[in-house]
Amino acid sequence: AVLGAGPIGIMTALAALSGGCARVIVADFSKEKLAIAARYDGIVPVDLRQVSMGEAVRRETGGWGVDLVFEASGHPDAFKGIFELIRPGGTVVLVGLPPGEVPVSIAAAIAREARIETVFRYANIFDRALALISAGKVDLKPLITGTFDFEDSVAAFERAAAGRPDDVKLQITVSD
Repeated sequence: AVLGAGPIGIMTALAALSGGCARVIVADFSKEKLAIAARYDGIVPVDLRQVSMGEAVRRETGGWGVDLVFEASGHPDAFKGIFELIRPGGTVVLVGLPPGEVPVSIAAAIAREARIETVFRYANIFDRALALISAGKVDLKPLITGTFDFEDSVAAFERAAAGRPDDVKLQITVSD
Protein backbone atom coordinates (compact mmCIF):
# COMPACT_ATOMS: atom_id res chain seq x y z
CA ALA A 1 0.00 0.00 0.00
CA VAL A 2 1.12 3.56 -0.66
CA LEU A 3 -0.08 6.58 1.27
CA GLY A 4 0.09 9.57 -1.07
CA ALA A 5 -0.69 9.75 -4.80
CA GLY A 6 1.84 12.39 -5.73
CA PRO A 7 4.66 11.66 -8.17
CA ILE A 8 6.76 9.83 -5.59
CA GLY A 9 3.80 7.80 -4.32
CA ILE A 10 2.67 6.76 -7.78
CA MET A 11 6.23 5.94 -8.86
CA THR A 12 6.64 3.87 -5.69
CA ALA A 13 3.47 1.95 -6.57
CA LEU A 14 4.68 1.40 -10.14
CA ALA A 15 8.03 0.13 -8.88
CA ALA A 16 6.21 -2.30 -6.57
CA LEU A 17 4.09 -3.56 -9.46
CA SER A 18 7.11 -3.99 -11.71
CA GLY A 19 8.83 -5.84 -8.88
CA GLY A 20 6.10 -8.46 -8.73
CA CYS A 21 3.26 -7.10 -6.59
CA ALA A 22 -0.09 -8.16 -8.03
CA ARG A 23 -1.86 -5.03 -6.83
CA VAL A 24 -1.02 -1.94 -4.85
CA ILE A 25 -3.47 0.14 -2.84
CA VAL A 26 -2.79 3.86 -3.36
CA ALA A 27 -4.56 6.29 -1.04
CA ASP A 28 -4.96 10.05 -1.15
CA PHE A 29 -7.47 12.84 -0.57
CA SER A 30 -7.08 14.14 -4.14
CA LYS A 31 -9.59 12.56 -6.48
CA GLU A 32 -7.69 14.04 -9.42
CA LYS A 33 -4.42 12.34 -8.49
CA LEU A 34 -6.23 9.09 -7.71
CA ALA A 35 -7.80 9.21 -11.18
CA ILE A 36 -4.30 9.40 -12.66
CA ALA A 37 -3.09 6.51 -10.47
CA ALA A 38 -6.14 4.45 -11.50
CA ARG A 39 -4.97 4.51 -15.13
CA TYR A 40 -2.40 1.87 -14.23
CA ASP A 41 -3.36 -1.81 -14.09
CA GLY A 42 -2.84 -3.21 -10.62
CA ILE A 43 -3.37 0.04 -8.72
CA VAL A 44 -6.36 0.10 -6.38
CA PRO A 45 -7.17 3.78 -5.72
CA VAL A 46 -8.60 4.70 -2.31
CA ASP A 47 -10.25 8.07 -1.80
CA LEU A 48 -9.61 8.88 1.86
CA ARG A 49 -12.50 11.35 1.81
CA GLN A 50 -14.82 8.36 1.31
CA VAL A 51 -13.23 5.50 3.27
CA SER A 52 -10.46 5.12 5.83
CA MET A 53 -7.21 3.48 4.82
CA GLY A 54 -7.79 0.83 7.49
CA GLU A 55 -11.18 -0.07 6.00
CA ALA A 56 -9.73 -0.23 2.49
CA VAL A 57 -6.84 -2.46 3.57
CA ARG A 58 -9.15 -4.80 5.48
CA ARG A 59 -11.44 -5.04 2.45
CA GLU A 60 -8.60 -5.71 -0.02
CA THR A 61 -6.74 -8.21 2.19
CA GLY A 62 -9.60 -10.06 3.87
CA GLY A 63 -8.64 -8.44 7.17
CA TRP A 64 -5.06 -9.71 7.10
CA GLY A 65 -3.16 -6.50 6.29
CA VAL A 66 -0.65 -5.63 3.59
CA ASP A 67 2.93 -6.82 3.41
CA LEU A 68 4.32 -3.32 2.93
CA VAL A 69 3.16 0.23 3.53
CA PHE A 70 5.03 3.10 1.91
CA GLU A 71 4.22 6.43 3.54
CA ALA A 72 4.90 8.83 0.67
CA SER A 73 2.77 11.84 1.59
CA GLY A 74 4.77 13.31 4.44
CA HIS A 75 1.52 14.46 6.04
CA PRO A 76 1.58 14.03 9.84
CA ASP A 77 -1.90 12.45 9.88
CA ALA A 78 -0.69 9.63 7.61
CA PHE A 79 1.32 8.19 10.50
CA LYS A 80 -1.76 7.68 12.70
CA GLY A 81 -2.61 3.99 12.71
CA ILE A 82 0.01 3.15 10.10
CA PHE A 83 1.03 -0.07 11.87
CA GLU A 84 -2.55 -1.37 11.83
CA LEU A 85 -2.33 -1.49 8.03
CA ILE A 86 0.36 -4.17 7.85
CA ARG A 87 0.10 -7.91 8.38
CA PRO A 88 1.99 -9.37 11.35
CA GLY A 89 5.68 -9.05 10.51
CA GLY A 90 4.98 -6.52 7.76
CA THR A 91 7.10 -3.53 6.83
CA VAL A 92 6.48 0.21 6.99
CA VAL A 93 8.74 2.29 4.75
CA LEU A 94 8.87 6.01 5.54
CA VAL A 95 9.46 7.96 2.33
CA GLY A 96 7.49 11.20 2.81
CA LEU A 97 9.19 13.82 4.95
CA PRO A 98 6.83 15.42 7.49
CA PRO A 99 7.36 19.11 8.34
CA GLY A 100 8.21 18.31 11.96
CA GLU A 101 8.16 15.59 14.57
CA VAL A 102 5.34 13.07 14.29
CA PRO A 103 4.13 10.82 17.11
CA VAL A 104 3.92 7.11 16.31
CA SER A 105 2.73 4.21 18.44
CA ILE A 106 5.72 2.07 19.33
CA ALA A 107 3.32 -0.34 21.08
CA ALA A 108 1.41 -0.84 17.80
CA ALA A 109 4.68 -1.41 15.93
CA ILE A 110 5.81 -4.01 18.47
CA ALA A 111 2.40 -5.71 18.53
CA ARG A 112 2.60 -6.16 14.74
CA GLU A 113 6.30 -7.09 14.86
CA ALA A 114 6.75 -4.34 12.30
CA ARG A 115 9.92 -3.73 10.42
CA ILE A 116 10.49 -0.01 9.90
CA GLU A 117 12.66 1.38 7.12
CA THR A 118 13.38 4.92 6.02
CA VAL A 119 14.30 6.34 2.64
CA PHE A 120 15.83 9.73 1.98
CA ARG A 121 15.75 10.65 -1.68
CA TYR A 122 19.32 11.37 -2.77
CA ALA A 123 20.29 11.77 -6.41
CA ASN A 124 22.23 8.49 -6.45
CA ILE A 125 19.13 6.36 -5.76
CA PHE A 126 17.44 7.20 -9.04
CA ASP A 127 19.39 4.59 -11.04
CA ARG A 128 16.82 1.87 -10.30
CA ALA A 129 13.93 4.11 -11.30
CA LEU A 130 15.68 5.06 -14.53
CA ALA A 131 16.39 1.39 -15.26
CA LEU A 132 12.67 0.56 -14.88
CA ILE A 133 11.73 3.42 -17.20
CA SER A 134 14.34 2.62 -19.85
CA ALA A 135 13.38 -1.08 -19.80
CA GLY A 136 9.78 -0.11 -20.54
CA LYS A 137 8.52 -1.59 -17.28
CA VAL A 138 7.10 1.74 -16.13
CA ASP A 139 5.15 4.19 -18.29
CA LEU A 140 5.39 7.70 -16.88
CA LYS A 141 3.35 9.42 -19.57
CA PRO A 142 0.14 9.49 -17.48
CA LEU A 143 2.06 11.34 -14.75
CA ILE A 144 2.94 14.23 -17.06
CA THR A 145 -0.03 16.52 -16.69
CA GLY A 146 1.38 19.53 -18.50
CA THR A 147 4.10 20.31 -21.06
CA PHE A 148 5.65 23.74 -21.63
CA ASP A 149 8.14 25.04 -24.18
CA PHE A 150 11.33 26.42 -22.68
CA GLU A 151 10.19 29.93 -23.60
CA ASP A 152 7.20 29.41 -21.27
CA SER A 153 9.29 28.23 -18.31
CA VAL A 154 8.08 31.02 -16.05
CA ALA A 155 4.47 29.97 -16.67
CA ALA A 156 5.41 26.36 -15.90
CA PHE A 157 6.95 27.34 -12.56
CA GLU A 158 3.98 29.56 -11.74
CA ARG A 159 1.64 26.66 -12.41
CA ALA A 160 3.77 24.33 -10.29
CA ALA A 161 3.74 26.87 -7.46
CA ALA A 162 -0.06 27.10 -7.70
CA GLY A 163 -0.30 23.43 -6.72
CA ARG A 164 -3.27 22.50 -8.87
CA PRO A 165 -4.86 19.28 -7.61
CA ASP A 166 -4.89 17.73 -11.09
CA ASP A 167 -1.15 18.24 -11.65
CA VAL A 168 1.32 15.47 -10.91
CA LYS A 169 4.38 16.39 -12.99
CA LEU A 170 4.97 19.28 -15.35
CA GLN A 171 7.66 19.10 -18.00
CA ILE A 172 9.59 21.76 -19.87
CA THR A 173 10.85 20.87 -23.34
CA VAL A 174 13.93 22.34 -24.97
CA SER A 175 13.98 22.60 -28.76
CA ASP A 176 17.07 21.69 -30.78
